[in-house]
Amino acid sequence: MPFLPPPPSRLFLMRHAQAGWAKPGQTDFDRTLDQVGREEAAAVSRLAADSGFRPDLILCSTAARCRETADAFLAAFAAPPEILFCGELYNAPPAAYFEQVSRHSGCESLLLIGHNPAMEEILETLSGMRATADVVPDGYPTAGFAVLTHVGEIADEAWALTAFLRR
Repeated sequence: MPFLPPPPSRLFLMRHAQAGWAKPGQTDFDRTLDQVGREEAAAVSRLAADSGFRPDLILCSTAARCRETADAFLAAFAAPPEILFCGELYNAPPAAYFEQVSRHSGCESLLLIGHNPAMEEILETLSGMRATADVVPDGYPTAGFAVLTHVGEIADEAWALTAFLRR
């Protein structure tokens, strides 16, 4: 069961943008965005802002590449949303993301900035295998931004994938 009631009305899922390879002595956690990643994070963030996809709250992994993706997202808005950094989202299964969402159940719209495979698995759990395969047939792309709208009466009922943004 992914959520305890009440779920947000809208959930946004954003995978971090493209990161460079780890430098000698650098951990995976500290990998930063490369030039392509900085460009795609800015482009998708502007597209989300232009489309009116502004969350009330952002929950972001503390990994460097996620924090940099979040910086690009915040920069796209004149009045940036509130952001919380969650160490529990780094290298975590979908259950850890669902736990964080349930802790913020009063939010109308929530953005998760995190990692694959969790982003793809969350998308599949909420919107179904067919919708996920239709929108990301080759896997969840870096800086991919899914828009899910809760269309059920209770937390476990249907979510509709209403948009997917990518560079």
